[in-house]
Amino acid sequence: MAQNILITGGAGFIGSKLSLRLLAKGHHVRVLDTLSAQIHGADAETSALFRSIQGKVEFFRGSVTNREDLMKVLPGVDTVVHLAAETGTGQSMYAIRHYSDVNIGGTALLLDVIANEPVPVRKIVVASSRAVYGEGKYECVEHGYVFPLSRSARDMARGDFDVHCPVCGVPARMVCTDEESPVRPASVYGITKLTQEQLVLTVGKALGVSAIAFRYQNVYGPGQSLSNPYTGILSVFSTRIRNGGNINIFEDGKESRDFVFIDDVVSATVQGIEHEAPVVDAFNVGSGKATDVGTMAQMLQHNLGKTVPVAVSGQFRIGDIRHNVADLRKVRAAFGFEPVVSIEAGLRLFTEWVGSERVQEDRYEESLRELGAKGLLK
Repeated sequence: MAQNILITGGAGFIGSKLSLRLLAKGHHVRVLDTLSAQIHGADAETSALFRSIQGKVEFFRGSVTNREDLMKVLPGVDTVVHLAAETGTGQSMYAIRHYSDVNIGGTALLLDVIANEPVPVRKIVVASSRAVYGEGKYECVEHGYVFPLSRSARDMARGDFDVHCPVCGVPARMVCTDEESPVRPASVYGITKLTQEQLVLTVGKALGVSAIAFRYQNVYGPGQSLSNPYTGILSVFSTRIRNGGNINIFEDGKESRDFVFIDDVVSATVQGIEHEAPVVDAFNVGSGKATDVGTMAQMLQHNLGKTVPVAVSGQFRIGDIRHNVADLRKVRAAFGFEPVVSIEAGLRLFTEWVGSERVQEDRYEESLRELGAKGLLK
């Protein structure tokens, strides 16, 4: 059945792709977005992301932190997909008030309006993050499954980047993190995403509104910002390679991430939106496979047909985790979600798109200087 759907942040990387998929399925889509310069550039209304939905959705330029803006877009809405947020672990560690105001304050205001105004919202889907877990789930040969806290700066400064068993101190082995794992965010960003999902799930349950928190892993694909140095290593490395700059790989290059292709993320989100039975819960969304950063740098160079110097520097950022990979059993059972795009196929699509885009200004070194000045890059 067709729904009236509001997507906050609907002109962004995930939001624009989700908007187009929902439109193709016959839903009416309304978008609220600030068109942030960090995502869309200085002339935001000419950005490719915005132009992809322009004239197709009912668009409102505004912010989830503004009550008047929310009152304009919520009437008549069945489902709210709340994507609007500040993203990026490193930046969150010094732009603390801003991340809190947008991610926590904006979510609280959105829920306040839904709770107190005569709007017909019956489902809320919020974009959470794997960052809520911190280091996540590991296995110790002696003590079984363990959930370590953040690695110490002292250990990493001497080149020990492993995650250790919190009981005996020996290196532990990463395993897939499931939704029953403790939530222990290691960054301000992770804290704000955890608070977002807890607010949505708590208020949704209280109001009798379906509420779903999707804990997205590292989302990538055509359309993600190539000029924003805080959007992830694929865009950062791609821009560095195309500009002929060297690649600085932190730690020992063996840190890994669960890279999930944008089309798979959109599929999971649509499945949650269209799921008819009431649900109030959190679900992982990822590929279920880990790829280390050193391997990713090699694959990107191969696909882009250009070789640049690669240095494994041993530097590290405060707030970064060592590994992550999602356990997908719960989302598979609830919605039938199954990722279909392999890392090889996804990277091929991503780098083909990158190669067709104008080479962006490389702001990576600027971002590192910023982190270093704050004492967050060691």
